[in-house]
Amino acid sequence: MSSHNTGPDELEGTEQPFVSHLIELRDRLIRALIAVGICFGVLTLWPGPSGLYDLLAAPLVANLPKGATLIATNVISPFLVPLKITLMAAFLLALPVVLYQVWAFVAPGLYTHEKKLVLPLVVSSTLLFLVGVAFCYFFVFGKVFQFIQNFAPKSITAAPDIEAYLSFVLTMFIAFGAAFEVPIVVVVLARIGLVSIDKLKQFRSYFIVLAFIVAAVITPPDIVSQLALAIPMCLLYEVGIWAAQIFIKHTKAPEEETSA
Repeated sequence: MSSHNTGPDELEGTEQPFVSHLIELRDRLIRALIAVGICFGVLTLWPGPSGLYDLLAAPLVANLPKGATLIATNVISPFLVPLKITLMAAFLLALPVVLYQVWAFVAPGLYTHEKKLVLPLVVSSTLLFLVGVAFCYFFVFGKVFQFIQNFAPKSITAAPDIEAYLSFVLTMFIAFGAAFEVPIVVVVLARIGLVSIDKLKQFRSYFIVLAFIVAAVITPPDIVSQLALAIPMCLLYEVGIWAAQIFIKHTKAPEEETSA
């Protein structure tokens, strides 16, 4: 018998029938969808789908030649693309509620020391993803579009397609949002004991090479966006190592503390 079974089980009496789990899961999903729906409704009223699209297109439009605009090659694109952007913005806005529903569903099945680990991870991963998206929009887009326009031959008139632009924006947002999750991945790997802090420190030089390879594959083939993704990833890896040491110290299971 393992040592943690000798005391009273924290989770004793919390078992629920499978059907009640399914009902709770359905209720949690409905609440998450309602939150997204409310945000979608509010954004549709203000600033509206067209207003949101103008906001998203602003970094590109600012760097287009005078008189150049974005074009729609599909008949229904001017209607569908702004709606898709509104839905994306609504999901980002409702993300804290969505993640809270996930947390509330999972929490009853966790031990106290596991709850100490999961809740900070849920909050920090949400914030880091949003910071990654904001960094991409406010800093990277302007620099990338400026670089591309300066590099482009004068004989070419830029008229980007709105669907292609939406696809590019989504790819970049996901890439930067995911890249900013590096500290979370490092903390989780260290906490579950898959790698030690010393191993993470030894892997530092390999991670720098890996970050530049990932940046070269994901971002457009320009040095600005590649550096803008690779350098934060390297810095966030260091943050992850530092955070992992704190997490391991504060989220030990009772039996780990007694054995220590």
